Amino acid sequence: MSLHEALRLSDLDRLVPVSGGDINEAFRVELSDGSRLFAKTHASPPAGMFEAEAAGLAALRDASDGRLLVPEVVSVGPSHLALEWMGDRGGDAASGPAAERLGRGLAHIHQQSHPRGFGFAEDNWIGTLPQPNAWVAKESGASTFFAERRLLPQLELATSSRVLPVGAAARVEAVCARLDDLLPEEPSGLIHGDLWGGNWTTDHAGRPWIFDPAVAFAPREQELAFTQLFGGFPASFYAAYREVWPLAPGFAERVDLWNLYPLLVHANLFGGSYGTQVDRIARRYAPV
Repeated sequence: MSLHEALRLSDLDRLVPVSGGDINEAFRVELSDGSRLFAKTHASPPAGMFEAEAAGLAALRDASDGRLLVPEVVSVGPSHLALEWMGDRGGDAASGPAAERLGRGLAHIHQQSHPRGFGFAEDNWIGTLPQPNAWVAKESGASTFFAERRLLPQLELATSSRVLPVGAAARVEAVCARLDDLLPEEPSGLIHGDLWGGNWTTDHAGRPWIFDPAVAFAPREQELAFTQLFGGFPASFYAAYREVWPLAPGFAERVDLWNLYPLLVHANLFGGSYGTQVDRIARRYAPV
């Protein structure tokens, strides 16, 4: 089914290609009444990928209480997702007020915990890779969730596709065995799950929007570490976050540890030097 058919567009409606990342094709949908939508499609997505993303967006919208803007889902199907238009980008994402609002709003979302502990109501995807979210009881802690639901599934993919240096898999497994000693004990919090600089923006009014999530009730430090992986966010973002919810001591020393997960994801998606980065970090935390 074409996007025109899925959205029931008329001949007067127009699809304009826009930047949409490395995974999907993205479009600005110009409707005959003058309104707009954002839509993305994939020729052969994993079954349920877009439906899971829609569920994640809904969870973030509910948790944000309007503190951050999250696009509303207009239409979702096996090969497409259409969202409300987030406004023409033009605000300065690096400006103090926008980044501060993002930091405060994200801290509020992270404070929304779940009585079942760590996980989510369904599995979802990060990029096109499966992200298992089966519940891990809060008594088992962040270390069990991070090892069993994040690092080890990606490590299995990386091992089968041989994207890691020799010996790296054993070192990552050794890191997993040490996580109880390396990670702080904190409750789960709802996290975006894929929050890098390309997955938030500001509109002309300077309001921050977040999108393209891979949500779970997970360790919040995982999210904060990922924001530092590809250039980082403005300093005002981190200051505003800490005003709402200070981080546990030693977070700076755990950033690379948390980022084993997105680096494994990138190694599985793109290959290249990501596997070497995984090995370097694993050697630091569990030399074997």
